[in-house]
Amino acid sequence: MGLSSSASSRSEFARCFECNKVSVFAPLHWLALAFKDMARAPLLSLVYGLVFTAIPAALLFFVYSSQSHLVILPAAVAFALVGPAFAAGLYDVAWELEKGHTPTFRHSLKSMFRNPAGEWGFAVLLMVVMIVWMRLAALVHALYPNTVNPTLEELSAFLTLGSIIGGVLLVSVFAISAFTPQIMMERRVDIMTAVVSSMNAVRNNVGAMVVWCACIVSLVLLGFITGTAGFIVIMPLLSYASWHGYIAIIKTKRPRSYE
Repeated sequence: MGLSSSASSRSEFARCFECNKVSVFAPLHWLALAFKDMARAPLLSLVYGLVFTAIPAALLFFVYSSQSHLVILPAAVAFALVGPAFAAGLYDVAWELEKGHTPTFRHSLKSMFRNPAGEWGFAVLLMVVMIVWMRLAALVHALYPNTVNPTLEELSAFLTLGSIIGGVLLVSVFAISAFTPQIMMERRVDIMTAVVSSMNAVRNNVGAMVVWCACIVSLVLLGFITGTAGFIVIMPLLSYASWHGYIAIIKTKRPRSYE
């Protein structure tokens, strides 16, 4: 009896949810749906937008106070990828709208505690990855030439190693974070099940994920260009679109109209 229970427990851990195959430009449709969500819940979107605008503002303060350009790229990418992990409240708003309910701020706050162990564990995981990334960036900087105006040949080792490390980490973090927060919030599963399912979904939708990543990077850059003020709109938009991407790709029993 004990062995049967143990086997059942193991089968429930680190599962992999099946995924749908979507078109390459499906992320543009997710963004269109996200705009509709913002129009249907403007006040909640504004409140969360203001809250999340404080994150990039603090990021810029950190960059300027550190007086080191080494943290700029890892920090910017960290915000682009880690930010949505803390957007459970906005996922809840999109979920409530999808169900035909009227979203409320109180209900959205409760969603942050639907799966606290998984959600906070995932946040810690991403923080550790970002810390490692920044330390690696500092180590790679040791290859930066000591000359005043280094040539491209002198910079080759620094640029090559930095690009390889940054590329590997960027792809890895994107793959594990694309749908993990949404899965853990709705399904209340363990972190490994969510991460494995997210990576599998990204692997099976490479084209769409490249377009989605480009959308995220473009909007995040736009947010910084506007002095972080643009994030008032951008963060709710990305969060709602992420939810619609999750609904489109991760298979559930609900009807599909998001592909």
